[in-house]
Amino acid sequence: MKTEDKIRAQLAAQPIIIYMKGVPSNPQCGFSAKAVGILNATNIPYAYVNVLEAPFIREKLPSISHWPTYPQLFVNEELVGGCDIIEEMSNNGSLLPLLKSAAPKKSEAANDALTSGEVTQLVQQGIDDAKVMIEGEGCDLTITVVSQQFNDLTIVKKQQLVLATLKEPLASGKLHAVSVKAYTPDEWQDKQKASGLLQIQS
Repeated sequence: MKTEDKIRAQLAAQPIIIYMKGVPSNPQCGFSAKAVGILNATNIPYAYVNVLEAPFIREKLPSISHWPTYPQLFVNEELVGGCDIIEEMSNNGSLLPLLKSAAPKKSEAANDALTSGEVTQLVQQGIDDAKVMIEGEGCDLTITVVSQQFNDLTIVKKQQLVLATLKEPLASGKLHAVSVKAYTPDEWQDKQKASGLLQIQS
């Protein structure tokens, strides 16, 4: 990959990135130290590249950004500027809103978690004879499924069958931290009998 392509890939991948001398915990010039000090005070995460360890990037970036010195702060692939501009924006109150607008947002899907009824419906669409029991709430669910389709399947295969019915919400983040328990009707009956005996004995 050409150096220019590498830089553009970095800018595309990181909504907030600073090219600096040194690293945030140990800046190697006063301007970089001041710039990351201001960024750190915002408590908004950012990426960085130490141009002292990346001489090709150090040499090439000014021709892309049209900015000759370091540090260089980029937000959403656009050059914000160097230390003086970062400090000025911090002082006039324009830096924080800019960084907040670019900061990676928590998945909106987390606020759009599936209901127990929707999870049950999805499982039963994929496993038509499934008896579904759900414990927990929001994204943190224990899903117990009983089905004849689990006959002769290993534990892993049973769980894979259930998870396959929930592939889309798991991929989108509407569902996560899911615990699956899968039983054949006979296994479920044996489990119920065992738990009944335990309750009597206790």
